Amino acid sequence: MSLTTIDFTPWFNKEKKLDELGLNLTIDDLRKASNESIDYLLSLLDGLTDADVAFEPHDPEAHDEHATEGEEHIGWTIGHLIAHTTASSDEGAAISSLLARGVEEIKRPRYETPWRDMNTVESCVQRLEESRRMRLAYLDTWPDMPHFDNYRGGVSERFIEYFGNLNAIGAFLMGLSHEVGHYDQIIDAKQQALAAREQA
Repeated sequence: MSLTTIDFTPWFNKEKKLDELGLNLTIDDLRKASNESIDYLLSLLDGLTDADVAFEPHDPEAHDEHATEGEEHIGWTIGHLIAHTTASSDEGAAISSLLARGVEEIKRPRYETPWRDMNTVESCVQRLEESRRMRLAYLDTWPDMPHFDNYRGGVSERFIEYFGNLNAIGAFLMGLSHEVGHYDQIIDAKQQALAAREQA
């Protein structure tokens, strides 16, 4: 799935890099897309119970090399997915703030809520609304004349080859596109959780 505000299809299909996708976008587009994504994720929580968001789905393709030992191949719960996707979007928004203000990016400003704490509908809603507030706040730190000629530093040629040369808009899109890319996984986890509930 993509957003109505920003169509990520050319990025997912490898027809465009993120820097190309962001060429004609404005800060208002980024605000609208953030709200649209958060609203969509909140809608996916409709009708779910705490047991549903903590349900561990079957995922034969699960492989996370950065996971805690013993958790590399577990299916991600809805709570886990919410923690992971919002962390990436928050990070992209934080980097966009630095770049827009002409600041050199020093290291990844990433924090991910411990996914095991995301085991209730309330905690998922709280994290999504917190992420919305943070993303929009980062966009509010952009100056009136953003430094769109300031690009992510310390990245490899391979990174640039894959994502493009990312300025403030591209950095924001990197986090948001990652979130959108997990929509289907969240939908699958929801369907499995509901099916398990019916069979219980």
